[in-house]
Amino acid sequence: MFLRVICALLSLTTFVGAQTTSAPRRQMNEKQVVLWGKLTAQIADIDRTLDGVMGVAILDLSSGQTFLLHADDVFPQASSIKIAVLAELYHQAQQAGPRDAKLSDLYTVQNSDIVAGSDIMGGLTPGVTRVTNRDLATMMVAVSDNSATNVLIDHVGMKNVNALMANLGLPRTQLRRKMMDVQAASEGRENLSTPHEMMTLLEEIYEGKVLNKEMTEDFFKMLSTHKESFIPRLLPDSVRIANKPGELEAVRNDSGIVFVPNRPYVLCVMTTYLQKERDGEDAISRVSEAAYQMFDRLGRGSEYGRVVSEH
Repeated sequence: MFLRVICALLSLTTFVGAQTTSAPRRQMNEKQVVLWGKLTAQIADIDRTLDGVMGVAILDLSSGQTFLLHADDVFPQASSIKIAVLAELYHQAQQAGPRDAKLSDLYTVQNSDIVAGSDIMGGLTPGVTRVTNRDLATMMVAVSDNSATNVLIDHVGMKNVNALMANLGLPRTQLRRKMMDVQAASEGRENLSTPHEMMTLLEEIYEGKVLNKEMTEDFFKMLSTHKESFIPRLLPDSVRIANKPGELEAVRNDSGIVFVPNRPYVLCVMTTYLQKERDGEDAISRVSEAAYQMFDRLGRGSEYGRVVSEH
């Protein structure tokens, strides 16, 4: 693992238009609207049976159609906030100013860096092992290493992460503490976002409004690093998914882009007040499966729904 990481509800549901983007949007026909309605009903059933609170935001990156359920409610992010940290790292790497963090910057691991939830950083040799910011980002994404994340937060600056979110019109997406800072969490300084804002962040990056083409591709390559998470759990192994899950007591989240051929989409599912965390995980996976089945059908079919398979 070390080598791999280092190297490598209907009434509450609304359909609204997406943010203005640079790519032309496909128009949905009446049959595709029916499919969206069936997805709405499936998610409503999942939400109805969940013993907790769930927010969902889905964006069809081809048509601009969105599904929103409690999407403007603020949820604790757990490790999903690391998407925002990664975005600021790439933003600074692109700016390449004298005070900006670079992907190639070297750092020597220190004993003081290590916090709980650091399976990789905790095994490195303090005072000897040197890693780049890219290495730290890989650890942060692939195994959600908290020590690597905290070092990256120091390198890019917490205020800069929040400034980027604010500049993108995402004021409720806030990095308010480092990882495993129990005192800060007990004081109410939680890392926060909404399904809608996290969806918009991923859309803005995908559309090239935050990073240039090269950096955008590398950002999603990094976020696609294999990891244990909830969105892919019931999907085919061949599907590329750029996502970051999050776990806290009574909280389960997962946000990312699912790159279905011809029909990529953003999916952000956040759950809190869970009686059982496993139920939240299952809910996210079931929403993901339902969304994938619709988008895969749209991606493979013609405007009339005809699929022509290769033989």
